[in-house]
Amino acid sequence: MANSAGSKKRARQSTKRNKHNSQIRAKVRTFIKKVTYALEAGNKEEAQNGYGIMQKMIDQAVSKGLIHKKQASRKKSRINAQIKAL
Repeated sequence: MANSAGSKKRARQSTKRNKHNSQIRAKVRTFIKKVTYALEAGNKEEAQNGYGIMQKMIDQAVSKGLIHKKQASRKKSRINAQIKAL
């Protein structure tokens, strides 16, 4: 348990940041799923539209340090390859 004023503030900041970061990560996962479902349905146009939004969300998460840049690159590359294969 936090005792000093500084450690109490740090605890508050930590919970606030954790909540914010988990919301962004969940949003990224949601957009990835939307594109994936469009791919499974064979809907290339919807997948391409969703890919642009998903790419933006992933890049924002990378800039905030929530996702490693190589992981983001790998996800974008694999999904883009699936879209091109349709």
